[in-house]
Amino acid sequence: MSDEWRRTLSLYVNQHNQDEVDYRPKAAEAEAIVADLEYLMRRGERKRRLQEWYKERRATPLRCETRAKLLREIENRAGEIEVELQMARRTYYEKGGARHQEEVIDRQRLTLEREGGGWIITRIEQPVDERHAPFKLPLDRGSGEAGALGKLPGPYLNAQVLGPRTSRSTPYRREDAVLYADRWWDGFNPEFAEFEVDCTNYISQCLFAGGAPINYTGKRESGWWYKGYIKGREAWSYSWSVANALERLLAHSTSGLRAEAVDNPEQLQMGDVIIYDWDGDGSYQHSTIVTAFDAGGMPLVNAHTTPSKHRYWDYRNSYAWSENTVYRFFRIVDHF
Repeated sequence: MSDEWRRTLSLYVNQHNQDEVDYRPKAAEAEAIVADLEYLMRRGERKRRLQEWYKERRATPLRCETRAKLLREIENRAGEIEVELQMARRTYYEKGGARHQEEVIDRQRLTLEREGGGWIITRIEQPVDERHAPFKLPLDRGSGEAGALGKLPGPYLNAQVLGPRTSRSTPYRREDAVLYADRWWDGFNPEFAEFEVDCTNYISQCLFAGGAPINYTGKRESGWWYKGYIKGREAWSYSWSVANALERLLAHSTSGLRAEAVDNPEQLQMGDVIIYDWDGDGSYQHSTIVTAFDAGGMPLVNAHTTPSKHRYWDYRNSYAWSENTVYRFFRIVDHF
């Protein structure tokens, strides 16, 4: 079929990009490409909030650059086009005479249908990652495959997360783990308790965002799980929040969250884990996740407690490091 709908998609992306920094009402003669009234109401409210947000921060938005990637497209029986779109936004703003930039990657599901001689967008679904489960496109009869959204499922506390998992093999979505790591490296997901020593709590959230399955045992010394505070009591496994316990889990687990210990950092991939024993006494105190590589192919890591993004893996510039430091390199399995 014709790809005329792609023009509408392109116009939408340009409009979406402009809306991030321009909060003026649209001119009456502006081309209408979105007919989802609920979305337009939400979008108008978001623009109002953004305008107030920048004003309160005494900041001025300058421009936004949006790179859109079409992840999947399906033509349904009604002749509509359903697409999954990845939107990578880089927003530049000025505050106190200095320029800053903010980067966000999210996804949307759009439904387009014919209108006269062109196409309009009749539905826009924007997942709120911390509150809603990821949606899926219907089965693509042509390929026989179901298209999962793949949006990083920011951990949240509900029955869907903590309920039983199916026995079907689940892939480790390394890119989702890294996206989560980059999103929260210098902040805290408000759905989780904030620990004074937060490094392993942060790593566990990243692993879960990548698809690592919860193993709820109800016992703090076993499994890998998190339920928050229940009646004022801590309800999470030590392996979720303590580096030494996570090291033991990754070294010995034969089901659920599993990993292979490797000898060298060069053997690691994105989303893998490094655990540190600063004193070399067998007690591990710190955890990081691989989020990038330098030009020499060495891992760069993200971490909490001392918030770090794309830090060189050996931590020799850390006050915690000593000549006795021992590293454990864990390659997370590709399927759970």
